[in-house]
Amino acid sequence: MRYLLVEDNSELAEAILKRLAMDGHAIDHAATLAEAEDCLAAASYDLILLDVMLPDGDGREFLSRSRAHLETPVIVLTARAQVSDRVGALDQGADDYITKPFDFSELEARCRAVLRRRGGSARNQIALGAALFDPLAGTLQHDGTTLDLRNREIRLLEIFARHPGQILSKSQVMDHLFSYDAEVTENAIEVYVGRLRRRIAGMGVRIDTVRGLGYRMETDDK
Repeated sequence: MRYLLVEDNSELAEAILKRLAMDGHAIDHAATLAEAEDCLAAASYDLILLDVMLPDGDGREFLSRSRAHLETPVIVLTARAQVSDRVGALDQGADDYITKPFDFSELEARCRAVLRRRGGSARNQIALGAALFDPLAGTLQHDGTTLDLRNREIRLLEIFARHPGQILSKSQVMDHLFSYDAEVTENAIEVYVGRLRRRIAGMGVRIDTVRGLGYRMETDDK
């Protein structure tokens, strides 16, 4: 999944980037609202982590202005712990709110919870054909066996699992899977998809190539 972190504290930002990257996520970093707007104009994101007090404005006001056209889920990061601050952020369009300082495991859990809610699920596990995919554990369960996946396989499968039946172009897959500083070609996406196809073979789910358009995940009964 691809995240956008909007945070001007360089030490905190670096720590968040390293922690989320360990889970295989692609993360872009913006230190100002202007940089965040540039990122949003150039790429699509699965989740935004938004600080409140930034050098060029208030993150909550930015969120309130953006909600007319921004559907991406947003978690607000702030040192303000008053109930009125939390309520205000949620009313202005935040999907969740976490108070600094926070434990990274809580941040990760809140990210997962927000993405599950947006995907219409209350659980981490996702049914894929005859298999059960757990993006948190990084496993696929099928026919009584459990297959452990690598980080890149987990995130690629999660991208398709959260967009069932939708055609995703190579560039869209690339945008979700890699950050700006990654040097990746569309040929690399073909390699990753090919590897994932071999991993899910015989599990009742497949990734079809839609010629000239991209890829689409379907179950074998379709």
